[in-house]
Amino acid sequence: MNRRIFPLLFRAALLLMLLSAAGCASTPRPPANDTALTFVVVRHGEKSSDDAEDPNLSPDGRTRAAELAGLLADAPVVAVYATEYRRTQQTAEPAAAAHGLAVLRYFSKGPADEAAAQWRQRYTQGTVLIVGHSNTVPALVAALCGCEVPAMSEDEYDRLSTIGFDATGKPTLEVRRYGAAGR
Repeated sequence: MNRRIFPLLFRAALLLMLLSAAGCASTPRPPANDTALTFVVVRHGEKSSDDAEDPNLSPDGRTRAAELAGLLADAPVVAVYATEYRRTQQTAEPAAAAHGLAVLRYFSKGPADEAAAQWRQRYTQGTVLIVGHSNTVPALVAALCGCEVPAMSEDEYDRLSTIGFDATGKPTLEVRRYGAAGR
């Protein structure tokens, strides 16, 4: 009789342990300071002198675009935007390709506050890369973060602005330099 009860008791005990362990499992939570949504806004890379109106990127600009893609390699990129010009498209392409995304266009001369409002409404999480121009990037960053942003000089290609939004929608702005192109 003991031989018949032991396997049943063993199985019952094992089943109780498994059910107890499953009941104690919890869903991992992201750190409290994790941002739900991040916008990365940069100016296009260095341009060549092949076309006065719509130049391609120079070799330094292509290097900077590759460096940008490398910086975003582990980011959860959900969208990549660039203006209608070749230099912004070429700056955005390596990052978009690395994430299997197409480069979406936005109008370079459109109001920054309208573009920012549309992006904020469209995206709730992930990273959105936006590539613009020296005369549009500061306004886009200001519209996204609701803060003052200094102008960009015509020779500034290395400013990377990151606007993060926490779960409550509060923005934070981090500005840093990136890439070694042209140095």
